[in-house]
Amino acid sequence: MTGVLEGKVVLVTGAGGGIGKACALLAAAQGACVVVNDLGVAVSGQGASEGPAHQTVAEIIAAGGRAVANTDSVADRAAAARMVEQAVDEFGGLYSVINPAGFLRDGMFHKMDPQDWDAVLAVHLGGAFNLARAAVGHFRDQGEGAFVFFSSTSGLIGQAGQANYAAAKMGVAGLSRILAIEGKFKGVRSNVVSPFAWTRMIDTIPLDQADEATAQWVEQMRSRMRPEQVAQLAVTLASPAAKAVTGQVFVARGNEIILMSQPRPLRSVTEENGWSPQTIAERALQELSADFYSLENQAEVFHWPPP
Repeated sequence: MTGVLEGKVVLVTGAGGGIGKACALLAAAQGACVVVNDLGVAVSGQGASEGPAHQTVAEIIAAGGRAVANTDSVADRAAAARMVEQAVDEFGGLYSVINPAGFLRDGMFHKMDPQDWDAVLAVHLGGAFNLARAAVGHFRDQGEGAFVFFSSTSGLIGQAGQANYAAAKMGVAGLSRILAIEGKFKGVRSNVVSPFAWTRMIDTIPLDQADEATAQWVEQMRSRMRPEQVAQLAVTLASPAAKAVTGQVFVARGNEIILMSQPRPLRSVTEENGWSPQTIAERALQELSADFYSLENQAEVFHWPPP
């Protein structure tokens, strides 16, 4: 059976471990030539090692695939441009970018170091911009191309202790939407995957293990949700098999794929003579309150066990 990425070239970031590695291995198994990017940093983004990227490349080659390593940072704009150039130089083109690269620096917002805010936004949101900006012209010129970005329910729904990560991941969802709209007539697609999978990043989230719902969520993550399951969706979206799919946000959760809603009007109230703070408080907010969203976290929203 021919793979869904047969003859295509794919750039996968953060591919030295976790979801990125699973995506790189599956893309290669599905026929792609893969540029394997990984800076080799710790979960906090510190340090660097060329080992993880080269290890993934070695595994792809050992399985009969084609791959090259790249150990630059997606947060470096010039380095992102070099990744695209490397794909073209090594394999003659680039069809899709799968971008799960990133790290965490968690902490309650009132204690958050501004440097941790800047660093997390630089790698997640800045990295998404850098890669998209480097590749989008190539995609538009060839009349086809796919971005697969990674968001998180920490942003889409919410998780205490991750304000920097949540803000960046919501920004990624917005960026992807605009890329999809602007690329509609040029064959350029962009979609978002919000993954549930137990990786070294998830292991650092400051969760209240005493809370029963959160403890159950952690156990489900460990036992039922793996990087390989997320990769199945990401690789499909990166391939011509999903050429009609763009501008969407998906959750990959075990063997479950969820299409997420995107902000649209829910209800409105009107005052023909104009509003005042008093009438807004007394009438508008009261009438709208039935549709207010509660402050549930991701574990409380996704409360059912993954299949």
